[in-house]
Amino acid sequence: MGCEQWRGKLDAYGDGELEQVEARVLGEHLRSCAACAAEALERVQMKRSVQMAGGRYTASAELRNRVTKSLAAKSLTAKTRGYLSHWQLLAAPALALLIISLATNFYMGRENVRRQRVYSELADLHVAALASATPVDVVSTDRHTVKPWFQGKIPFSFNLPELQGSEFTLVGGRVTYFEQTPGAHLIYQIRKHEISVFIFQDRPGDAESLPAGLAQALSFNVENWSQDGLRYFVVGDVSAGDIQALSKLLRDAG
Repeated sequence: MGCEQWRGKLDAYGDGELEQVEARVLGEHLRSCAACAAEALERVQMKRSVQMAGGRYTASAELRNRVTKSLAAKSLTAKTRGYLSHWQLLAAPALALLIISLATNFYMGRENVRRQRVYSELADLHVAALASATPVDVVSTDRHTVKPWFQGKIPFSFNLPELQGSEFTLVGGRVTYFEQTPGAHLIYQIRKHEISVFIFQDRPGDAESLPAGLAQALSFNVENWSQDGLRYFVVGDVSAGDIQALSKLLRDAG
């Protein structure tokens, strides 16, 4: 299939709407075609910008408080005047339940926007690295070469797993930035698929509030956790099982 035909499927690929086989073939094409990879990155960044803009104009906590106080004041006035009818008495608990439900949905909506913003930005870093002519700055399959390379370049140290007996291969690493914080970006390979591992200091910010575990961002599987003061993210267009297997190796190495 030519580049023009693949480009017509980039949006569906970014939204995770392609069949698994077709998504895997397109992913392989992106790793070998810099032009398509660059366009895929541009579309992912545009989707993330739209998503962030959509969550920017949500109701504030102050507005919710004013609405709640207004409803409470009206309810109190009605009671003092003795005008509450039987059906109003029955409706009051339902109204309270509705308010609680709306507040919960609002909070969950904000949390989802925050989570997707973090994961989308990491997916962008992953795609950008694979689209680059030099995806890593230190090229080595030896963890004892890659780990020391980061000394003096980032403000923390980390351990890398022994991969002997596993299906994973270390490709190399580079310094990256997330939320204006420097961190390590490692690339592993499994069955011709690349997986990005991001390691940052665990500090206050959107990433710190993320629940640990497996999630999806666009067409990628992502797992994150906090360990020994560091925040780990594993991102790739491989199966959830592969993501979890590499994550376990990294946790055990820590």
